[in-house]
Amino acid sequence: MPAPPPTVLQVLPALGQGGVERGTVEIARAIVEAGGRALVASAGGPMVAELEAVGARHLALPLNRKNPVALLAGAVALARLVRAERVRIVHARSRFPAWSALMAARATGARYVTTYHGSYNEGFPGKRLYNSVMARGDRVIAISDYIAGLVRARHGVGPDRLRVIPRGVDPARFDPSAVEPARLAALRRAWGLPEGRPLILMPARLTRWKGQAVLLCAVRMLDGPRPHIVLAGDDQGRAAYRAELEGLAAESGATVRLPGPVADMPAALALADIVIHASTDAEAFGRTVIEAQAMRRPVIASDLGAPRETVEEGVTGWRVPPGDPAALAAAMSRVLSMPTEARDGVGRAARAAVLERYTTRAMQDATLAVYRELA
Repeated sequence: MPAPPPTVLQVLPALGQGGVERGTVEIARAIVEAGGRALVASAGGPMVAELEAVGARHLALPLNRKNPVALLAGAVALARLVRAERVRIVHARSRFPAWSALMAARATGARYVTTYHGSYNEGFPGKRLYNSVMARGDRVIAISDYIAGLVRARHGVGPDRLRVIPRGVDPARFDPSAVEPARLAALRRAWGLPEGRPLILMPARLTRWKGQAVLLCAVRMLDGPRPHIVLAGDDQGRAAYRAELEGLAAESGATVRLPGPVADMPAALALADIVIHASTDAEAFGRTVIEAQAMRRPVIASDLGAPRETVEEGVTGWRVPPGDPAALAAAMSRVLSMPTEARDGVGRAARAAVLERYTTRAMQDATLAVYRELA
């Protein structure tokens, strides 16, 4: 049996509802289940209760503040915490608090791990230096081969420190056989979508680069009766963009719903005839893609970033040029016109690929292996 992981402190600004936060809880659970101690320092948030339910301990620090005084205060507080709790590994998951975490680790002798979660733009002078904190770990975890390539090119991190650990999905939760018909019916009623037309789902927060406008423009190009469209995601206060989407929806000729965040995502995916990923910027990973594939749903994704790794053209889904409504419309038409058996075959191949490469358990085991390397 492998040795238990050491005491690990994960550091991030807050525990909101995003993918970084979800990954933090999943790794904390794995540490506890393996017999280690899992600590998380953040400013708090709605996922604190879930974190504590898996046996981890949350330590409230104002790590969401971005100014030089807060950076130094965070470093002092984290160093004090590392010493008091005998932390062996500090794992930073976001850039600004990562600077505090780096200083604390160096001051105390703790090992320093980072997860490079995004492509992190470099649009103004000094940004590469700011981003470089995520490449300074004793081990640097990249969440996809695409991100690993960026880390190598921008920061010169070699194979001695760089580890590729893709995001994962829980195949028990995202299992089409586990979704009862009553859940599907309830969701369809909540959305007010009668049966009889295909349903196209796009699960993504409402922000321009996610490509909701591209999908609505593509829908206008479809021949025949329009499918139902569901844009499932939080607008996060982007009222102007939401209003723009509502205008495009009115012009599309389709029934379009913008229900906000969806609690029962497995059921939402199970209802969908096609799941769309239409990002116009490169996605660091794209967990919604593998969630849809785990549910055996046909996926059409933008042909850039990490979906090139998770979507094998014509085998586990399809890829189209980003920001191209005509290409997306043509792909949707092809998929909707496919025989049911052929579409189901792609869905089965997609779930098999997820089970082989992209499970939460695989992500957890690989991360624990990094901790054990350093300990």
